[in-house]
Amino acid sequence: MIDLHIHSFFSDGQLCISEIARRAEDKGYKAIAVTDHADRSNLFSLIEKLVPAAAELNKFTDIKIIAGVELTHVPPKLIPELIDCARKKGAQIIGVHGETIVEPVAPGANLAAIEGGADFLAHPGFLTEKEAELAAEKGVFLEVSTRKGHSYTNGHVVNVARAANAKMIVNNDAHAPGDLLEENMLKSVARGAGLSEEELEVCFRNSMELFNSKLDTNFTN
Repeated sequence: MIDLHIHSFFSDGQLCISEIARRAEDKGYKAIAVTDHADRSNLFSLIEKLVPAAAELNKFTDIKIIAGVELTHVPPKLIPELIDCARKKGAQIIGVHGETIVEPVAPGANLAAIEGGADFLAHPGFLTEKEAELAAEKGVFLEVSTRKGHSYTNGHVVNVARAANAKMIVNNDAHAPGDLLEENMLKSVARGAGLSEEELEVCFRNSMELFNSKLDTNFTN
């Protein structure tokens, strides 16, 4: 298993990156990404903390770690610029907080994230057909979320992404130890969203593809 959307105590998570890595490894994850909430105010400081910490841990742990940010509640017109800033500063992976059903994300955030070239769009609850088609064209991965609230619209996301042949990944959006689901529960949530066993395996391969694209050498699960 690979999870590419986890938060540490540098935003609204509960754990430091070392504990995240250890707990994830204990649950059976082989690779993770720590992607804390960010806007202009904390973007650089997060990257400066998380990326070196991940690199150090990778020397001493079996689980592999990359670090980046989830741009969150950023005005849509600023999203492409901040994606570019994050990349230049050294973020290994960049997500954008999608237009979820349970938070007042500004309309247009989904489209701005895709047009701006984010690596993945987190819990894009109000995803449109046009956005999904553009995500497929630009190679932006669309998240199926196991997080309570954000998961309410998973079925819609799956249907629209499937129709557009957009790439999907399954993430926990973990903030606390209990948010890191074990394999059986994670698969149950994904199946409940309408993913077939074959599609779920494709999602897992997509996660590995995205993770490997951020490493110098390929990781195999």
